[in-house]
Amino acid sequence: MIKHIIAVLALGLAAGYLNSNWRILDSIWISNYIFNYSLFLLLFVMGLAFGMDRDSIAKAKQRGLRILIMPFAIACGSILGGIVGGLVLGISISGSAAVSAGFGWYTLAGPLVGQVLGAEWGALGFVVNFLRELLTIVAISLLVKIDKYGPIASGGATTMDTTLPVIVHYCGSDALILAFSSGFILSVISPFVIIAIALLK
Repeated sequence: MIKHIIAVLALGLAAGYLNSNWRILDSIWISNYIFNYSLFLLLFVMGLAFGMDRDSIAKAKQRGLRILIMPFAIACGSILGGIVGGLVLGISISGSAAVSAGFGWYTLAGPLVGQVLGAEWGALGFVVNFLRELLTIVAISLLVKIDKYGPIASGGATTMDTTLPVIVHYCGSDALILAFSSGFILSVISPFVIIAIALLK
C-alpha cells in the first residue's frame, strides 16, 4: 500500500507542476472543491467500514472517555520533543515548541507560526509538520511493529483525514475512532497551543 501511496503522491506532484505551467485547472477550484469532496468521500468510506465492523464498535464503547487520554498525551509528547529539539539545536525553545504544536497540520502551523514568530519560523513550521505527516505514511509499517497505535501518535492532527486510511489499513478498523477523535482534538487545540507558547517568548 505504501508503494501505491508514494506513486500517487508523485503523480499528483507531477500533475500539479504541469497544471501550474498550462493552467488547465484553477488552483482555487482544486482546493475548494476536489480536495474537500474527496475528503468527505474518504470519511464516508472510513465510517462505512467502521459501522460494518461490530467488534470495533464494541471496543470503542468500552474505551469511553479514556479515548481522550491519547490526544493529550500526544500533544504533551510533541511539545516536549520540540523543547528537546530546541535545546539540541541551540535555537529558541519557545519557537521550537510552537512549531511542534502544529501536530502535523502544516497548512496551519506554517502561516500561524509565521504570523506570531516571523517568516523563518513559519517556514520551519511548515517543513517540520509536513515531514511529520509524510514520515508517518512512509514509515507506518515500521511504527506499527513498535506499537499498534504508534502511527496515531506519529500522525498527530493528520489522523482525522490524510493519514487515516493507512492507519486503518495497518492498525485495524478498531483504530478508526481512536485515530479520528485524536486527530480532531489535536486539530482543535493546535492553534490555541501555538499562540499560547508563542506568547511565552
